[in-house]
Amino acid sequence: MTRSIAAALALLTLAACGADGAPEPPTYQQTRTYGPNVSIGIDSRGNTDVGASIGLGRGPVTVFVGL
Repeated sequence: MTRSIAAALALLTLAACGADGAPEPPTYQQTRTYGPNVSIGIDSRGNTDVGASIGLGRGPVTVFVGL
């Protein structure tokens, strides 16, 4: 138990001191996405279902509005 804690602390110390290279900030894709989506379906009773949504996204955030 003591050896595993000592090994974990040694690895954390090694990573914290920068021996593995300079720290790099995270990068995010600045892509923009737009898109409509339309769906039409018929269930087993013969009822028709129609749906639509419009989406807008930028980077890691996407918002869809359904109609």
